[in-house]
Amino acid sequence: MQSAGSTVSGDRQLVLKGLTKDFAGLRALDDVSLRLARGEILGLIGPNGSGKTTLINVVTGLLPASSGAVAVDGLDITNQPAFRIARSGLARTFQTIRIFRELTVLENVEVAAVSMGLTRPAARRRAANLLAELALTGWSGQRAGALPYGLERRVEVARALAMEPRFLLLDEPAAGLNEEESDELLHMLAPMPRARNLGMLIVEHDMRLIMRLCHRLHVLNYGRMIGEGSPEQVRAIPAVIEAYLGSKGARR
Repeated sequence: MQSAGSTVSGDRQLVLKGLTKDFAGLRALDDVSLRLARGEILGLIGPNGSGKTTLINVVTGLLPASSGAVAVDGLDITNQPAFRIARSGLARTFQTIRIFRELTVLENVEVAAVSMGLTRPAARRRAANLLAELALTGWSGQRAGALPYGLERRVEVARALAMEPRFLLLDEPAAGLNEEESDELLHMLAPMPRARNLGMLIVEHDMRLIMRLCHRLHVLNYGRMIGEGSPEQVRAIPAVIEAYLGSKGARR
């Protein structure tokens, strides 16, 4: 593991190199490496329990890595505090929605912008612009906890974008959405990387969404990478078909 502040090759990229995470003798991540460039959408798929959320938690500082390195634009951020990692350019969403349910939609997004050092007026302007961009202006004054589930998911994405990340990590953003809502999510996310010059890593079980949205896929199983490539290439890897794509739980 490299010391904080040292450099790792990979300008304008999120780089994971040999990332390992152990829990009391259980290896949840085993020598995981990947690269995510700005403007790219990378999908991370695999069976339940394969280590996908653990990977996001380690990258974003919620869990320490046991070994390996994480770098943003060449700067090693491995095992830094979560707030420092956020300020280095990483933002995320969660499987279970984490919004301030008693605050308004606008206030939820404003709080995220303030956390990055903006003044309240500047944060409110950024929040209002994001709500307009994500078609949420009509709900800006509504209590966030009263929104339909699909809109709550959209608010969480707006909160992450308010941090102006270089890399956005989405943990099952389509969970609980119906097919129509999943299509709306696809159309919302697809243009973001190029429009905002950010890299997007998306963990998802909705294969119908993943196969249309992502430029590349990595596949985890028991904490190890078992396949990578374009969606078409990954579909044809026997180990991936056996471990995941052939399972009843994968939506197509």
